[in-house]
Amino acid sequence: MLNSEKMSKSTGNFMTIRQAIQEFSAVATRFCLADAGDGMDDANFAFDTANAAILRLTKELSWMQEVIEGESSFRKGPVSTYADRVFAYEMKIAVKMTEKNYSEFMFREGLKTGFYDLQAARDEYRFSCGKGGGGMNRDLLWQFMDVQTRLITPICPHFAEYVWKEVLKNEGFLPNKYLQESIVSMRKLFQKQVSASKNSPNLGLIYVAEQYHGWKAECLKILQSNFNTETRKSAPDEEILEALMQEVISGGGAWQGGKLKEIQKLCMPFMKFKKHEANSVRVQALDLKLPFGEVEVLEENLELIKKQIGLQEVEVLSVSDPDAVKKAGEYVSVLNQNSPSPGNPTAIFFN
Repeated sequence: MLNSEKMSKSTGNFMTIRQAIQEFSAVATRFCLADAGDGMDDANFAFDTANAAILRLTKELSWMQEVIEGESSFRKGPVSTYADRVFAYEMKIAVKMTEKNYSEFMFREGLKTGFYDLQAARDEYRFSCGKGGGGMNRDLLWQFMDVQTRLITPICPHFAEYVWKEVLKNEGFLPNKYLQESIVSMRKLFQKQVSASKNSPNLGLIYVAEQYHGWKAECLKILQSNFNTETRKSAPDEEILEALMQEVISGGGAWQGGKLKEIQKLCMPFMKFKKHEANSVRVQALDLKLPFGEVEVLEENLELIKKQIGLQEVEVLSVSDPDAVKKAGEYVSVLNQNSPSPGNPTAIFFN
């Protein structure tokens, strides 16, 4: 449905995803699609909802920036008033209900509990703490911004990532985004394997490498030492190559016994990729490990992973554990060809 009417090219009531993104932006389009409906009812993409999403999210950005700029004006200390306790409880309820809705693929309900209801609770708290109310608690406001950003991530990841990094000034990226991107990647691998086999796998092994080792770790250290934190830019390729050559000539650690041309051929594509990622996305791309535990994130969301991929059992393993690698059996070659790296787990599937 488009604006509560059946989509039809003959009547002109028709819009593609590309057109929606061009008209409303990717953020508003995703927001509107999530709000379009759950269950067996016909989904309805409404222009009014998309336009309202733009205004609402823009207004929310302005509010958060105003809160951060006026940090000194808020009440400090622990939760102490009735309004504080109610607001803290409402946030806990929002997290619990939104997690439940997402796990059941009820994205409209997830948007309601994780955004609309949460904002209503914030507005009520702001009203209760108005004149004579003692003012709002600084820590609760920061908790609200953190919770709202995390809960909106599956629906509006671009918006959430901007708030996380540029407004809240957090380093790294959201565990929510890591989980979402990992599931998408694993689903593609699963579908590829299913298309090449008569039987559908029911067991998945997810291999994780939580830290770079060997020559990749050495390359990242070189990139770190040649990254300007003030300009947030890496040194030119020529300087990075020179630094690499000096490390190789010194002949220690991962470079011991290596030939110059072979090492250069091996390292430079990886270093150029990580350099581009650091320059365009985040300097944390040069870290040897993520700011959160990948194994813990994946294990806490096993039920969600099983549902979204279509598996009966899933196990999370460390690629650095020889006994875990043995579990790959005949698929160990697949694991070697697509070895995991920090932020990029690899999955193999069995019948």
